[in-house]
Amino acid sequence: MNDPSVYSLIPVALLAIYFAIFQTEKLFLSLAFLTPLSVNIEEYTSSFGLFVPTEPLLFGLMLLLGAIQIKNPILPKHIWRSPLIWAVVIYLLWLLITAITSSHPLVSFKFILAKLWFIIPVLFFGTYFFQKNSNRILFLWLFISATVIVICYTLIHHSFYGFGEKEGHWVMSPFFKDHTIYGAIVALVFPLAVGLYLYKKHSPLVQLTLLGFILIIIIGLVLSYTRAAWLSVVGSIALAFVLYYKISWKPIVALSVVALGIMFIQWDDIQMELERNKYEHTTEAFDERLQSAANISTDASNLERINRWSCAIAMFKERPIVGYGPGTYAFEYAPFQRPENLTIISTNFGDMGNAHSEYLGALAETGFFGLLSFLAVVAAIFYTGISLYHRLDRTQKADRIIVLSSIMALSTYFIHAFLNNYLDTDKAAVPIWGICAIWLVYEFEIMPPNDQSIVKD
Repeated sequence: MNDPSVYSLIPVALLAIYFAIFQTEKLFLSLAFLTPLSVNIEEYTSSFGLFVPTEPLLFGLMLLLGAIQIKNPILPKHIWRSPLIWAVVIYLLWLLITAITSSHPLVSFKFILAKLWFIIPVLFFGTYFFQKNSNRILFLWLFISATVIVICYTLIHHSFYGFGEKEGHWVMSPFFKDHTIYGAIVALVFPLAVGLYLYKKHSPLVQLTLLGFILIIIIGLVLSYTRAAWLSVVGSIALAFVLYYKISWKPIVALSVVALGIMFIQWDDIQMELERNKYEHTTEAFDERLQSAANISTDASNLERINRWSCAIAMFKERPIVGYGPGTYAFEYAPFQRPENLTIISTNFGDMGNAHSEYLGALAETGFFGLLSFLAVVAAIFYTGISLYHRLDRTQKADRIIVLSSIMALSTYFIHAFLNNYLDTDKAAVPIWGICAIWLVYEFEIMPPNDQSIVKD
């Protein structure tokens, strides 16, 4: 406490406590606005990583709302009938088991604690706050607005460097660590902004504002130089097309199986063709940068990602059942690097981050059953959203648009998740779990009256 700056935070802490106790709903909704603007203190101190002000607020809300729930339950009972909730509970239980067997138990239990302060306040108690329809729309508005502020800051900062590709990797600092997570969140808010524009007839001022937001988001997405984000938006549009026009999944699955079969049969030829691809991710041309996503011969970013994936698979083979423990990949992957996979950006100390894949990261850290439990959560998320979209009546046009746009938003992230992993940060966790909570409330509202009376008893 020798640092005078610490004392300056006391009024802020007192204000946060006041809002937590007397204005809990407003504090919860403010998280949507504060999340894109949060800053990781690890960049400025030698202490542990912590996103402020969001993570301290989430931790405080978790304790406060948990105490309220014990004394006077506020959670709607229907959430315990949701496959999504049970998938999340099973996932958390497996994380706890693998934390006990972890190679770094302290790291793993800290990782689980962070998961809890994202999931409990936002997903579980979000179902309480989102019972007001206005809160659902306001949550989306606040998150999009704050993201647009960050995009404007980034574009202005980037303009000082002539919008160069190299500088585009870090100009979003301090709000985002690098261009990959920045691109992922910009991609996520794009369909949400379009959904807000379409879901009802707005006043001219609001329409103009949303059109401005959409334009800024598109510019931010292009200048993020994040190939995975670009591709994820294309994937989300394809998914929306399938859902909106009620295209049968059977031919899609059949075509996918045929395509995979052709890839397997022709893999040698495909690999030779990929090795001829010399486009680098450092190019600023949009088409060439997209083509560089398939460059596995000279592109350092792609090769390093393959290195991390290879390490994750090797770690899984070493500990296939329980893995090395939640959050331990960065501490363990170095010895699993093979000389032929090392790149100019590899490090022998293994201090350069994660597995660059939510799925392979789960496999390495929590084993086969951990991956299955995570995949069950992802499946439950899309089952909840897609079934909700189809169950909403055609007369509920506004709700259908909001649900469809949020399905697209989450699909951008989970497509991107094949190439990166950010669900352990507030930037991704708050919007994803918040949207899931909104869906659960929508589900309750369209339950038959008899079912509603059962869950209210």
